[in-house]
Amino acid sequence: MMNIDFIQNKMNEIIAELEKEVMTVLMDESLDKKQTNLHMKPLTSTKKILNNALDSIKMVHRLGQEELEK
Repeated sequence: MMNIDFIQNKMNEIIAELEKEVMTVLMDESLDKKQTNLHMKPLTSTKKILNNALDSIKMVHRLGQEELEK
């Protein structure tokens, strides 16, 4: 049985680290707007990918539970 809470907690830890990196980039006054945006794109994309993956994992888990209940 998959432990969804464990997976979600680990994903949240990773997202929190990404958000720290975002704040570091935003606070870096040596970067101009273009450089800031270039640094931000992979971070925001990674966060979206992780959230989508978590949604997919939850859906697969829910569908699996529904199958087991039949």
